[in-house]
Parts: sequence; C-alpha cells; structure tokens
Amino acid sequence: MQNQKDTIDALFKVGAHFGYSKTRRHSSAKKFIFGTKNKVDIIDLEKTYVMLEDAKKVMHDLKAGGKIILFVGTKPEAREIIRSTASSLGMPYVADRWVGGLLTNFPEVKKRIAYFEDIRTKKEKGELDMFTKKERLLIEKDLERMTHNFGGVANIKRVPDAMFVVDPKKEHIAVTEALKSGIPVVAIANTDCNLKAVNFPIIANDGSRGSIEYIVNTLKEALID
Repeated sequence: MQNQKDTIDALFKVGAHFGYSKTRRHSSAKKFIFGTKNKVDIIDLEKTYVMLEDAKKVMHDLKAGGKIILFVGTKPEAREIIRSTASSLGMPYVADRWVGGLLTNFPEVKKRIAYFEDIRTKKEKGELDMFTKKERLLIEKDLERMTHNFGGVANIKRVPDAMFVVDPKKEHIAVTEALKSGIPVVAIANTDCNLKAVNFPIIANDGSRGSIEYIVNTLKEALID
C-alpha cells in the first residue's frame, strides 16, 4: 500500500495535477487549486490524495457489501480502462453511449436489454438462419446497435447501488439520473466540473489516459482488497 508521499508522487508523474485553463474553472474547484501556471490551473494533489482515500473507502465498503457499482466513462481517454476494469470486477459499465432512462426508467430499459439478450442468444445458437438474408442483415444491424448501447449492462438485474464516473461534466445526463434516483456518485472531476454535484469527487486531470488509469487502478485495488 502506498503512503501519501508515494501516491502524490505517482499522481504528479501521470499529470493528474493539470487542470484546465483558469477561464474554464468552476467556482466549486477554487479551494482545490494550488496555483496557476501559463493560464492553466494546477490542482493541489494533497487535496486529491484525501479525496482519493475517501473514495477508496466508499468503493471498498460498497463492494464488500455486495453492492452494484455502475462504471461510466464514454470519452476516448476513459473508454478502455472503464470497460476492462468493470469487466474484471464483474460490474456493469457504460463506455460508449449513455442510454437515457437507464436509471430513472429502469423497468422499460430492462425490457430492451432482455430483447437484446434474446436476439444475441438466438444468433449464438444459429436460430437466425430461419430468416431471409435481408431480414438477417436488418437483425444483425439492430444487434450491432444494441451491443453498442447495452453490451456493458446486459447482465444488470436491478438498479445499481452506486456510480463511478470519469468526467461528470461530460456524463452530466448519467449523473443527473443517478442523483434523481438517490444513487451516490464517485467521480474523477477536473477543474471545470461542479464538484458539489457529485457525492464523492476526486479532483484530478480527467482528460489524460495516464491520470484516469492510475486513479481507476488505485480504486480497483481497494475493491479487491
């Protein structure tokens, strides 16, 4: 387990301290800014460390309690790490496109997921061969679209207990649905995000693959401890 100094050094090495330009700063991020260099806000990594430790405990307790954590990150820098991490933990994820109503209208979305699962199973069993070539092409196209939308949540049986998000500003629809549903949100959030809009923010560079990967892997270690 890394101590505070080692963690802060690692965060610095992956560029987690780089915020956005001062002109893009959200007022809620002000107290977490160490300074500004070349018009770019520099995040105080000592504060990031404290927030990361809080998030680790929250995520660990959720997993230990058998809770479902939905991982969300659709930006290119986050997509693969979200997909691979959630899959390795047996958790649902959204890495391509947020499906509106996934949380606020779960029963209806669940019906669409069930239809997707039915078509996917039929394809695996070769049961689509009974259709004409034209019909199969249409079904295959529909299946491809549904895989894009539902692939990471196909096995979800109920509304998740918590959500982990990379960049709550980009994923504002998902975050809004979570908050409306009373679902706590843990998020990697840069200086342009409203940190008060999520329950457990981790202020850090959310536009760097290295920064995202380090923080997600740190949280993953807390989940499997």
